[in-house]
Amino acid sequence: MEFKLFAPNNKAATLLGSFCLWEEIALEKDDRGYFRTKIQLEDGIYQYKFRVQSQSPCCEPDEWVEVNDPYATEIDRTTNTSTIRIKAGARIIDTYVWQHDDKKLPENEELVIYELHVADFCGTDGSDSGGKFQQAIEKLDYLCDLGINAIELMPVNEYPGDYSWGYKVRDFFAVESSYGATADLKQLIDECHGRGIRVILDGIYNHCDEECPLLLIDRNYWYYRDKHYPEDPANYWGPEFNCENFDSKLGIRPAWKFIGDVINFWIQEYHIDGIRYDAVRQLDNRDFLHWITREAKKTAGDKPFYNIAEHIPELTELVAADGSMDGCWHESFRIFAIENFAGDRCDLAKLKQALDAKQQGYQKTTNVINYLASHDRSHLLAEASFRNLDREAAFKQAKLGAVLLVTAVGIPMLWMGEEFGESTRQTPNQPNKLQWSLLENQPNHELLEYYKHVIRLREKFPALYTKNIEFFHENAEAKVLAYCRWSDEGTRAVVVGNFSDTYLSGYCIPNFPAAGTWREWMYNKIVEVGEEGFKFDLPEWSAQVFV
Repeated sequence: MEFKLFAPNNKAATLLGSFCLWEEIALEKDDRGYFRTKIQLEDGIYQYKFRVQSQSPCCEPDEWVEVNDPYATEIDRTTNTSTIRIKAGARIIDTYVWQHDDKKLPENEELVIYELHVADFCGTDGSDSGGKFQQAIEKLDYLCDLGINAIELMPVNEYPGDYSWGYKVRDFFAVESSYGATADLKQLIDECHGRGIRVILDGIYNHCDEECPLLLIDRNYWYYRDKHYPEDPANYWGPEFNCENFDSKLGIRPAWKFIGDVINFWIQEYHIDGIRYDAVRQLDNRDFLHWITREAKKTAGDKPFYNIAEHIPELTELVAADGSMDGCWHESFRIFAIENFAGDRCDLAKLKQALDAKQQGYQKTTNVINYLASHDRSHLLAEASFRNLDREAAFKQAKLGAVLLVTAVGIPMLWMGEEFGESTRQTPNQPNKLQWSLLENQPNHELLEYYKHVIRLREKFPALYTKNIEFFHENAEAKVLAYCRWSDEGTRAVVVGNFSDTYLSGYCIPNFPAAGTWREWMYNKIVEVGEEGFKFDLPEWSAQVFV
């Protein structure tokens, strides 16, 4: 069995392990910068570490330090060592056998994404028993019933401590052990695929934890010496990979190589279906982004794959025809939508920009991921503008937001719990378990059923997968906006929203898209539209959808 450590600038390294009673084994360095040795190992599970003469500024010159393998696929948290598993004389991750690789998965334009944090999503209120990945599997039928066909997992890489959102990764190839074993994560992904649900992982490639092994080996080889943007300390989250550094001797870009290896590993080993690239604004290397997203799709092969950027504020050129990404988080959707259905003013021009991303320069429906809340943004009912509302008004406006989210041009994404009115205010990296018991309350249960119904609308009408939208009626005084979504195959959905606190009785829309028989989707009513237009009642803070 070969052990190797890539450390081209380091003078010496040794191997320690349970297989040699932690006695040091010298490693030989080759001309490609690897320290290597081969050891005969019986089948079993072993722990190991490297000792290396550090080239990092945090150490004395050539100081000997112990580090975990930067490519370790499993970390033993009790001993803080790397783990290797041997079976039939070969290194393995686990013995999991995939069951659903032949399942056809939805295309990018068909997705309804559900963002979740594994630790807070799982279990019942206050329960910490059982593996978190296994608990997530138990919730998959709930997500299917909701209409979700993609989940976006906040980082599942090994992180320091007992609880974290995972955005300071320490071990990039290892699974967070408090969530479960590698086979448990594979089973979660496999069970998702069996239900037609794609799995998108949060990828952290801008920065890492301060004790990431690469930092102790040779910080300046993989990372910037100091902050990439010293003028912007608020957006510094840890040592940042230097995607500009080029090793002319070996002909490689060290950070590119490492991150490329990470991404290829997760796609190949865990069969993921997309990556959400965190902090792209700070990463800010277009050549690298083009290269890494091409690598990801090449590794994914023929199956649908989605490269998503988190770049706030938004940057449309990332998803242009010559851009590197397929889609990006559409923060302005959230801002403009909430301003209009929960704010103190109505700005239909901004609302139209939120609903029709083409007005902001986006070209495809898959270019934007729309959301009303995310892990970085409060649930609607925790927003300041909602906390001052009475309960009935708050849930009315939440339902109006649900219609906008699902019928806007783009891909809808829900932050876990939004569908049933979760309202606790979250603090980064602090536990905040979903309050599943809220579903025992009638308003929360009704909101969940409303979300199910509006998501089913998206499933039934491919018009909502397209970029086609026409705003055919707007009344700034009454705060009414109406728009039509359509497909080339002939399906249509007309949305009429009342963004005021006034019940509009007998409201008339003279230029409804077509006369004839329509079905109001949300309340399952058949209506007749005449040649002269359509007159109907439009309650306050509500939307009606005609198909």
